[in-house]
Amino acid sequence: MRVAICGRNLDDLRSLLRPLPLTMVEERPDLVISYGGDGALLGAEREWPGVPKLPLRDRRGNPKCPRHQEEAILEMLLAGQLREQRLLKLLARCGGRTLAAVNDIVIHNEIVTSAVRYRVWLDGELYANRVVGDGLIVATPFGSTGYYRSITHSLFRIGIGLAFNNSTEPTDHLVIREDSSIRLEILRGPAILVADNIHTPLPIPCGQTVEIQRHPEAALILGLDIFRCPACSRRRQENPDAT
Repeated sequence: MRVAICGRNLDDLRSLLRPLPLTMVEERPDLVISYGGDGALLGAEREWPGVPKLPLRDRRGNPKCPRHQEEAILEMLLAGQLREQRLLKLLARCGGRTLAAVNDIVIHNEIVTSAVRYRVWLDGELYANRVVGDGLIVATPFGSTGYYRSITHSLFRIGIGLAFNNSTEPTDHLVIREDSSIRLEILRGPAILVADNIHTPLPIPCGQTVEIQRHPEAALILGLDIFRCPACSRRRQENPDAT
């Protein structure tokens, strides 16, 4: 199996992979192993879209229960015992550019002291004629545990979630069908467009629209139930100073 790796503390991962019947490559991998946390997984999907991913939490910063140590998970990989899940992705189009996201698409005010004004259409029908606030978060179920949850204090398992970030008018968050389309027009900015944890936001000029919908491809993830293991999460919470 041809395997690419990404993330942090990669020398630790290389030492674990070296004795195994795997060939480490940088191009055309059969599998990508992300080593770290959620950010490493998001970066892996961005760099190798469509290639199956195995997310591993690195042992230095992520204490784990005995059943989910790296060696045990790699043994399960080689035995074909890891369950594959297909995660919904989002696709955003703006000004001739496209961005893909596993977690969320975020429209945000570029200047923290200046609110952004925008209107929103859902499936072609006007939903909000004028919203004033810090922006809009459009999240997948996987991403609903992140920024979406911090705003709404909720999460969801099916569909696409919209969270209106710090709006001046009471605007409830909502969850729509995953085959729905969202269109947003910036009435007054400046605003930026972000997908997942990219470091280079895309500026959105006034009058520009952003169109968001389900991506035609899914993210293929192995062992996601292990990556999100509740027992491991408790260990990380009990050891916040792990490095």
